[in-house]
Formats: sequence, C-alpha cells, structure tokens
Amino acid sequence: MEFLVRSELHVPASVSPEQLQETIAQERERGLELRASGAIVRIWRAPGRRDSVAIYEARDATHLHELLASLPVWPWLSCTVEPLAHHYLEDER
Repeated sequence: MEFLVRSELHVPASVSPEQLQETIAQERERGLELRASGAIVRIWRAPGRRDSVAIYEARDATHLHELLASLPVWPWLSCTVEPLAHHYLEDER
C-alpha cells in the first residue's frame, strides 16, 4: 500500500550543532536503507525549508509508523499521512 507522507522538521533549540550534524548523517544513512528496500518510493524536499514529501510503500498504517519511527529525526518530525488508492487512469498507461 502506498502512502503520501509530508514531513516538517522542527529541531529543538537545545540541540547542539554537533548533535544535529550527527543526527542528519544518521538520517541520510537510514533514508538510503529505506530507499534501497523500496519503502521510500519517491522523495522530494521543499526548497529553503526543512520539509519533505515522500511516497512510502508499507504493508499497512502500522508498518508505515514503524518505518517512520525508525528515522533518527523522528522525535523532531511533524508528519501528515494520506493513504493512496489505485486510480483507474493508471490502467490507461
């Protein structure tokens, strides 16, 4: 099942620049793992902001939550999720 996930990153002021840099490096590594596994189908960033939009593939909403919670920046994320359903126009390709 595919999900549209919009994420906004809110880094607390108490996070040091070193901690932020380390967490972002861990986030990149985990993101690449999710991309390689097919869990992240597509991902885009919002220029000039710490926001992203992604299509995730997951068995169900619980599985999606597990995937998102595995991200190192998870405690700092605000996400909105929309489950996606097949559209008949896709059959026309």
